[in-house]
Parts: sequence; structure tokens; C-alpha cells
Amino acid sequence: MKIRKQKIDGVLAIVIEEREANLSKSEQFKDLVLHEISTGERKLILSFINVDYVDSSFLGALVAILKSLLPLDGKLILIGMNDDIVNLFQLTRLDKIFVLKDTLDSALKEF
Repeated sequence: MKIRKQKIDGVLAIVIEEREANLSKSEQFKDLVLHEISTGERKLILSFINVDYVDSSFLGALVAILKSLLPLDGKLILIGMNDDIVNLFQLTRLDKIFVLKDTLDSALKEF
């Protein structure tokens, strides 16, 4: 799975460099992010700016990441989602659990 990482003012921003976030990539992505958490990262932004499609297995990976971060007083913000992905989050009610922002700047203001 291709990602790009950038540290901005103590916040780790991870850009997903894939068009599809699906079953074939979800486990590897989850492991990558959980590794970052295990090394001490507590403030994370995940960018979906390049992603056109998200499936249920990738949603499960996101939930697992959030579940591992919350007991550590961490924070996760998702940004750059297209309308279809936002609709998926609304349909599954995950928009009530995750913080969704449009831009990196608006997400950074949350920390």
C-alpha cells in the first residue's frame, strides 16, 4: 500500500496514495498506522484526497485504528473525502464516531 507521511507541528499526516482503499490493502494499512501508534504517535490525520473508493474492510481497519488510539488519549481526523465516501460514512453512521474535515488546515486546528 502506498502512503506518504509528513509531520506537521507534532501531528502525523498520512496521505493514502491509492485510488481504492479495499480488502487487498486494508490489513497492510492498519498495520502501518498501528505501527506509528506503537512508536508514540498520538495525533493523526489520514488524507483520502487521492481515494475514489472505500470498502467495508477498510472501514473496519479505520475503526480498529481509532479503537487503539482512543485509550491512549490520541486523536484521529480524516480529511479530503469525496462525496461518495462521505455518504458511506453517513450511511454507516461512522460520521458520528470519526472527525471528518475537508482540508489539512481545518484538521490541524482541531489539535
